[in-house]
Amino acid sequence: MERERGDSSLFFRGLRSRSHEKMKLRKRKSALYLSPQKSAGRRGDLLGENIYLVLFTIVLRICNCFLVQTSFVPDEYWQSLEVAHHMIFKYPFNYGYLTWEWTERLRGYTYPLIFASIYKILHLLGNDSVQLLIWIPRLVQALLSAIADLRLYSLMKQLENQQVARWVLFCQVCSWFTWYCCTRTLTNTMETVLTTIALFYYPLEGSKSRNSVKYSSLVALAFIIRPTAIIPWIPLLFRHFWQEQRKLDLILHQFLPVGFVTLSWSLIIDRMFFGQWTLVQYNFLKFNVLQNLGTFYGSHPWHWYFSQGFPVVLGTHVPFFIHGCFLAPKKYRILLVTVLWTLLVYSMLSHKEFRFIYPVLPFCMVFCGYSLNHLKTWKKPALSFLFLSNMLLALYTGLVHQRGTLDVMTHIQELCHNSPHKSAASVFVMMPCHSTPFYSHVHKPLPMRFLQCPPDLNGKSQYLDEADIFYLNPLNWLYKEFHNNSTLPTHLIIFSILEEEISAFLNSRNYERTAVFFHTHLPEGRTGSHIYVYERKLKGKLNRR
Repeated sequence: MERERGDSSLFFRGLRSRSHEKMKLRKRKSALYLSPQKSAGRRGDLLGENIYLVLFTIVLRICNCFLVQTSFVPDEYWQSLEVAHHMIFKYPFNYGYLTWEWTERLRGYTYPLIFASIYKILHLLGNDSVQLLIWIPRLVQALLSAIADLRLYSLMKQLENQQVARWVLFCQVCSWFTWYCCTRTLTNTMETVLTTIALFYYPLEGSKSRNSVKYSSLVALAFIIRPTAIIPWIPLLFRHFWQEQRKLDLILHQFLPVGFVTLSWSLIIDRMFFGQWTLVQYNFLKFNVLQNLGTFYGSHPWHWYFSQGFPVVLGTHVPFFIHGCFLAPKKYRILLVTVLWTLLVYSMLSHKEFRFIYPVLPFCMVFCGYSLNHLKTWKKPALSFLFLSNMLLALYTGLVHQRGTLDVMTHIQELCHNSPHKSAASVFVMMPCHSTPFYSHVHKPLPMRFLQCPPDLNGKSQYLDEADIFYLNPLNWLYKEFHNNSTLPTHLIIFSILEEEISAFLNSRNYERTAVFFHTHLPEGRTGSHIYVYERKLKGKLNRR
């Protein structure tokens, strides 16, 4: 009896064990079975981040766009919007202007093509108003900059944690120079955007988003748009190659195909608009690096980036950057090497500008954010100081400093719309060349002229451009240029500093000051504090306001 019981118990145990072996629970994919954090993250993600953070960043950059109403450098118009306007409106309406760089084929059409596409769509829709032509390209640039900000945040969240990532993003959005530049239609701005997004895919230690094809494609595109964009990437590319186990595969199956496709794309686009095969990247590097002809537009001592350029661009972030350099782990050493390398290479070129080192500014924010994360006692005062100091400078440079050259273009727009004799109106901008935008900010076939300043490309000794000759003796130049009253423009635009010197000409030709625009509190050289608009009156005496 006991044996039968034992056998039956063994039978039921075996049955239970078999049933347990065969039975497998089906994994549920419903959000009900996920943890609350993962479930919320999946429902509220955009670009891989919380949707509220993404929307906040985008809205911030849009506000940033509308709070920058000043001019910085001529290239933000003359190498982008003016070219795009010429591409779309030259042949149907026969107006527009290209600078000497385009006749010499030093610039490529890839970047202006972005804005030309926008202009074409607006034109086809019948909504190509001047305000849309001005603001939509800048809003597009603001959106791209917001994406770059978010990619920097995502990268730091992978490399460290969410807290460090937040401080890095805080430093990024607080940077006065980023605020000042990130919505402008500059090739440097696009270079910075592409560099930051490429860094997200670069194989840094601890990164979960590494992708050699994606990051190399973005670097190649940045190079196509602005060839000097390769400078910050030289140490990064070398590091990747050195650490890569399959070096030949990296070059043959990733770098070379990406380079071939992007370079072919650039060649085809430039062939369409230049009418001949042109390697603009070589022409650009030859002019600016090999021949160093950029010195025509100014030169600075070798230490300028270390003594002035870099500290000004970083602003009040400088102490946090230095502090962060000592605190950051060794894996960030490559970013610091990249910053120093870029400063050293650009220091070798005589012509220097703040915007040239803008692409490495997001790298610096990594160290600044690391510094803020480690502050304990002085964190709140440090945050307040960083925010207020940068925002005051950002608002001043964005709303006040050098705003006159844009305000005067608004006046010219109104001249086109309000003047009963607008067909007879003409404008001569007698300021340092390229001080103002041109047809992209007027969008009317109004005859306009400005003082030319192409560099010497033929090796002439003691070369002077038209603007230099004018400023040697403005009064004499005007009398010679306009010896016949029939050739006089109806409107002259000058800086206030020039008024007294040419007052005899203005009086003798019956020009009357009709508008005054504030430009800067810091006049320098040929640039005055205000801009004056003079209109020629056929009758009446000069009545200065």
